[in-house]
Amino acid sequence: MKRSNAPIFWALFGAGGMLSALVGAMLVWITGLAAPLGIGLSKASLSHANALAVAQSWPGKLAIFVVVALFLWHAAHRIFHTLHDFGIHAGMVAKLLCYGTAMVGTLAAIAALVAIG
Repeated sequence: MKRSNAPIFWALFGAGGMLSALVGAMLVWITGLAAPLGIGLSKASLSHANALAVAQSWPGKLAIFVVVALFLWHAAHRIFHTLHDFGIHAGMVAKLLCYGTAMVGTLAAIAALVAIG
């Protein structure tokens, strides 16, 4: 019996979907409305110095990496299967575009987080 790599992509899709449902809306609220408008947070809470301090700490790096990588893998899997649902059966080309973009984005996130210090 041939082994399949589908469970890996479904696991990344599921983890990204759960994370986006639980954390995504709150991230939009905090970064898009609350902090810029000063609703419950000071406007300085998202200053460059504070954001840089979060991105330079290991727990902050891990949180940023998990959010970026899992959101990308979730989107890639969703787009690939939506193409299939619309009757676009591009096969390996679609897989390479969708999952390759997620892989490149994940590697770019790692490089950026390492470079930031």
